[in-house]
Amino acid sequence: MTSLQLGLIIAGIALVVGVLIFNAWQERRIRRRIDAAFKKLEDAPTPSAPRASRRVEPTLGAAGAGPQPAAPEAIPENDAAAPVAPDEPGYEAPIDIRATIAAEEPAAPRSVPEPLGAASGTGAAIAARPEADRGVAQPDTDIECVITLQPAKPVAAGALAVGLHARLGKPLRWFGRRGPGATWQLLKSDTPGEFAEVAACLLLADRTGAASRPLLDAFVRLVGEVAPNLPAAFVAPDTEGEAARAEALDRVCADLDVQIGLTVLKTGPSTIPGTRLRGVAEAAGFRLAESGRFEWMHEETGAVLYSLQNFRAEPFTAETLRLSSTPGAVFVLDVPRVADPVRVFDQMKLAAKRMTQTLDAALVDDNRRPLDDVALAAIRQQVQVTANALKAMHIEPGTPRALALFGG
Repeated sequence: MTSLQLGLIIAGIALVVGVLIFNAWQERRIRRRIDAAFKKLEDAPTPSAPRASRRVEPTLGAAGAGPQPAAPEAIPENDAAAPVAPDEPGYEAPIDIRATIAAEEPAAPRSVPEPLGAASGTGAAIAARPEADRGVAQPDTDIECVITLQPAKPVAAGALAVGLHARLGKPLRWFGRRGPGATWQLLKSDTPGEFAEVAACLLLADRTGAASRPLLDAFVRLVGEVAPNLPAAFVAPDTEGEAARAEALDRVCADLDVQIGLTVLKTGPSTIPGTRLRGVAEAAGFRLAESGRFEWMHEETGAVLYSLQNFRAEPFTAETLRLSSTPGAVFVLDVPRVADPVRVFDQMKLAAKRMTQTLDAALVDDNRRPLDDVALAAIRQQVQVTANALKAMHIEPGTPRALALFGG
């Protein structure tokens, strides 16, 4: 063994050890920030803070320099109960009407209610359920502004038509239950039966940003329009406090919003014919989606695990793939939106390596630097760090709660 080989082996071992030490330090740092943030929230329940900056996809560095999720702050809670468990997916794509909301007249002053979770016990009831039961649709007081309505007598879902068809710029859900302590049911216009209690739920933050004070005021006005039709009494929340809570939640999500990209790139002037790329992608199990990307989906659940997008800033379509070529394609893993992100990263890494060999290309990061096994191991460790941080914030990757917060 030559001195060069021995030196390379020693350098590689030192690099791996350094990465492990750094990531252990990073996790301890995240935990300290979480504890400090919770203490701060106990002292000031409705903190005001500057709005978070725009989220960006992290750049993958060379070996040992994977994407670093910033240390998160704690999710602010509006009650003393344990964090609410994931709820059922069903959030609709937001429609931006902020300009319209801002132009409307301000609502009349309203009284500040007792926190909904403390008043109704919703948060504690959900948190106390076994893990297997937490997929049931429920109002999520940790990430939604929830207003409960108490009808004078049980009402059908049709009486909520104005609210069910409203669009406020953030996902809006309506729930009903047949009596105190009964299970909440996600309502649609054709949901059968009558309900003794109704809950209106507006998501506080997603990838489009935090719910603003004007938007929350519009939400309260909407509930005020629905209530007389039932008729029902309700207590409006403090929209200023809810707006502060939305911004704090948005900052947490921005810190943990990590996407991993592995690029399959042809070297030199050569490119990959679109028909060739489509054939290789479909043979690997990808399907071309309307989003302009190839998607690899879980066979049983249909959930998208990772995607393959154009290296160029152009979507893939059947027509463009037939007529044009591209220098490469990017495998993308959206860490918060998949269950078991580390396992999915391992699958994506193998698929990227296979495609690299098939297309006689190179596997590189966003800066076109080659990704060897040491660099991929460092990136994998960062996926694990992000997944752990999400779980510490009670945002289990791939659950309905995570899909809501990291959608839009």
